[in-house]
Amino acid sequence: MKQELDVDHLVRQRIRALRLARGWSLDVLAERSYLSPSNLSRIETGGRRIALDQLIPIAKALDTTIDQLVESPDDEDVVIRPHRDEHRGMTIWTLARERTPNDLTVAKMRITTPAPSLEEAGVHPGRDWFTVLSGTAELRLGNRLILVRAGDAAEFSTMIPHAIGAHGKRPVEILTILTQDGHKAHTQERRSPSEGSEE
Repeated sequence: MKQELDVDHLVRQRIRALRLARGWSLDVLAERSYLSPSNLSRIETGGRRIALDQLIPIAKALDTTIDQLVESPDDEDVVIRPHRDEHRGMTIWTLARERTPNDLTVAKMRITTPAPSLEEAGVHPGRDWFTVLSGTAELRLGNRLILVRAGDAAEFSTMIPHAIGAHGKRPVEILTILTQDGHKAHTQERRSPSEGSEE
């Protein structure tokens, strides 16, 4: 019962906070959601139980979803644990928990090794984009080795053999947007040449 009351209170807080963030009065939200200002006031203050047929137009008017309004306040998934690939000197934090409609992933990467040789560069369908947060990145793109410095960004076809590494002795940190294929390629452990493949 207490959990239900807590979520109910949180939904009311979210409605009010979203309304105020847009600079809207109760009258403006009432007009956009086709409800009366007095009903909205009672919903926000807890004087009236929130019904589903009221929540739908409120969510639509606030450009959000019912799922977002009623999602659990449980924060056990707040900490993002990194994926480490020692062979590539790479640590990846996947920042977006849910895929976007275009199936993209947002990730932060910390790379400590130089870009590998062309023979070790990867290829996959799509395009990759990244911006350098600190250090200087080496972008291996086919036969070219391009330096991308802090504050700069790069976008390229991933059908060209490519790899990213750190330039110089300092690690590089990047923020990247990856397609589904790119996400798989960058989070798979790379096999060393000595491991080979089964015949």
